[in-house]
Amino acid sequence: MARKTGGFIREFGVRCRVFGEVDQPIVNQSWGKMMKKLLLSGAIVAMLPGLAFANCPGITVADMGGVAPGAFPQQYDLAEFQAAAGCTMEFSGNPEAAALNAKIVGNPDLLPLSERIPEEPLVMVPYDSIGKYGGTLDVLSNATEAGTSDFLSVRHVNLVRYSDDLQTIVPNVAKSWEWNDDFTKLTFTLRKGHKWSDGAPFTSADVKFWHDKLMLDTNIFEKPKDYVTVGGETMTVDAPDDVTVVFNLPAPKPGLLAHFATHYGQGFQPMHFLGQFHPDINADADSYAQSLGFENGYDAILAYYGNSDWTDTPTPMLSRAALVSGLPKHTHPTLESHIYIADTTEGRHLVANPYFFQVDPTGQQLPYISEQDEVYINDNEVRILKIVNGEVDYKAQSLQLASAPILLEAQEKGDYTVHLKPEITIGAFGFNVTHEDPAKRAVFSDRSFREAMSLAINREELNEIGFFGQGNPQAYVGFSPLPDFADPALHGHMAEFDPDGAMARLDALGLNDVDGDGMRELPNGEKLVLNMNFSTQGIAGQTVELVAQYWRDVGIDSVVKEVTPDEYRSAQSSNKLDASMWRKGQPLAIVLGNNELWVPPYENYFGNRNAMLWAEWVDSGGSAGVEPPDWAKQMMDDINTLQSAPQGSDEFNEVGARMAETMARELLFIGTVNAPAPMIHRNALQNFTETKTHSYEYYRTYPYRATQWWLDE
Repeated sequence: MARKTGGFIREFGVRCRVFGEVDQPIVNQSWGKMMKKLLLSGAIVAMLPGLAFANCPGITVADMGGVAPGAFPQQYDLAEFQAAAGCTMEFSGNPEAAALNAKIVGNPDLLPLSERIPEEPLVMVPYDSIGKYGGTLDVLSNATEAGTSDFLSVRHVNLVRYSDDLQTIVPNVAKSWEWNDDFTKLTFTLRKGHKWSDGAPFTSADVKFWHDKLMLDTNIFEKPKDYVTVGGETMTVDAPDDVTVVFNLPAPKPGLLAHFATHYGQGFQPMHFLGQFHPDINADADSYAQSLGFENGYDAILAYYGNSDWTDTPTPMLSRAALVSGLPKHTHPTLESHIYIADTTEGRHLVANPYFFQVDPTGQQLPYISEQDEVYINDNEVRILKIVNGEVDYKAQSLQLASAPILLEAQEKGDYTVHLKPEITIGAFGFNVTHEDPAKRAVFSDRSFREAMSLAINREELNEIGFFGQGNPQAYVGFSPLPDFADPALHGHMAEFDPDGAMARLDALGLNDVDGDGMRELPNGEKLVLNMNFSTQGIAGQTVELVAQYWRDVGIDSVVKEVTPDEYRSAQSSNKLDASMWRKGQPLAIVLGNNELWVPPYENYFGNRNAMLWAEWVDSGGSAGVEPPDWAKQMMDDINTLQSAPQGSDEFNEVGARMAETMARELLFIGTVNAPAPMIHRNALQNFTETKTHSYEYYRTYPYRATQWWLDE
């Protein structure tokens, strides 16, 4: 109970003058609720002009307490927030910070908090409550590099991100950005005083190092990634001062910003650490690396950073030999919310980054959760059992709609909540048009065969049996959702159930049942049996089984086998699959920054790929591999045109429509059913919000600010 006449009331840093008697409890109330009770009490409340609050109000998205929104949703830069709230922020940190820092091999003693956060940290407004420090976030992944994007997205940062409306790009690592008029120059401004997880300064040199010495170095990447090129030409990066980074593009590419907002590949790496091993940075790079047990400097870079921009490659912590050689660090410094301290074949463990650049409105440094623990469980039934038993704080990736009933039934027992959310992607099958077997390649490359296999699928029944009638049967068209420039009828192209039409096409191809067993042979008389290897991470087993049966019904035999994600990806990369099967599709916003769905092999290592030998032909400039057909070459030209054309222009709409029509017509990937999928969070996990999608495409939890999650237990 508070009784105060003619004095001050200070609560959550809010200071105001109260005239009259207050007979309402106001302790532990948000600013907005406190003001409401004061006014209901009949007190006259006057803000004192010219007085700064001792600390800032604990506003939340649920209760902004009268503080005006900032320039971007649910976040502020420090000066912007202090002006809006009329306060001067006082900072505080996790009381376990020193102990957590001591677990990070190679980190020096902890600096004072004022020296650990930037001069202008990013202020994150929590969804529902100001959090409490501590606890361990428990999660599951399939394996070292499989099913890990759930976990990666929780701690991920990049220069910018999408807000949770999935439409607005907002600052993150970068304080701001600016385009020139024709989208050929993108300038980022970084945060003064930002530091890596070991306390070393983070500057524009780290962005330029990432671009020039990693992405464009053929000793690390055989060829530049598509997102650091525009129409096949590379960009350049300038760093005129510590906080300014300029990307110079050879042609317009406004989608580059969306790439940084969604992609797992971060646009920076620690030059002060990885640069020690790069011969262009350190003349003694090789000898230094050899003193640590590496073959040379590049070998050390590949151990720490990998030759993939995927951020979950194993670290030297997995190598006992590396441990005894006395590495200066077990993993390279990060800007993410948490950093690895243990890495084994069973899982990983992380602790909070003591130099993280975000704070909450009361000045508490984020993240709230002190540690994270990741366990590898590749068996789907075991994963489900652990969730049902309440052993998992959050899970989305690899959960399929088929598991929803058991998850829903056990919600109360496991003390978790199930969320059924729309998928952006669609389960798709791709027949290997560059198969190493010439007989299979000839059949799979014939569009009429792909038409037959699409017509043989009973998508309506598949939806009812495999997806409880919750999905939308449709063809794959590349874009998801379908943009306005594309014909909606494309979703129905060759997607009707027409087994007679399928069999007529197969007959015309000379795929006959020679031995009378009901199954068709290849034109050369050899058995045609599809090896349908799949991973639950990428597509539901029930979908694969049903589709395999539909194909048997028209005489195409198959063997269905579940494999690990890594086994699947290895076979796909080496051109060993008869048919790919994984989820596939991207929103237009991501396509504008990333051309991978439209250029052979039509996705990266982690996705649904096809035509590996076409890709080899493209990469070699025509000196190796198999030359793609004209329509595939046209799509490569079209994606470059689309990415540089003014959005909404006649050229943009015409090219985009042609791309969608070509993808649907050629059936390089055969779509099935677009359906929702479940995700769960344990009820003790606070500030978890409803997501708009169950999507990898916007990088899972990244738009939903997992750094403000906290555990109420």
